Amino acid sequence: MRWHPPGYGGTRRNADQVKRDGWQEQGMLAVSIEDDRLTWPEKELVRQLGDRLYGKRKEEAHEQ
Repeated sequence: MRWHPPGYGGTRRNADQVKRDGWQEQGMLAVSIEDDRLTWPEKELVRQLGDRLYGKRKEEAHEQ
């Protein structure tokens, strides 16, 4: 018989399920600006929000 403490063993959720659960349960959103499901304006909005909240990404800071 195998015994695993809570949170160990069992099935593992994929990344999209973790993101979906985070949004639905805690109102937290994890979005990649490279996500092909987003349109250009949506990607731009995500980039602008990220820049405002966390500062420019290293790749963007070097380009300017």
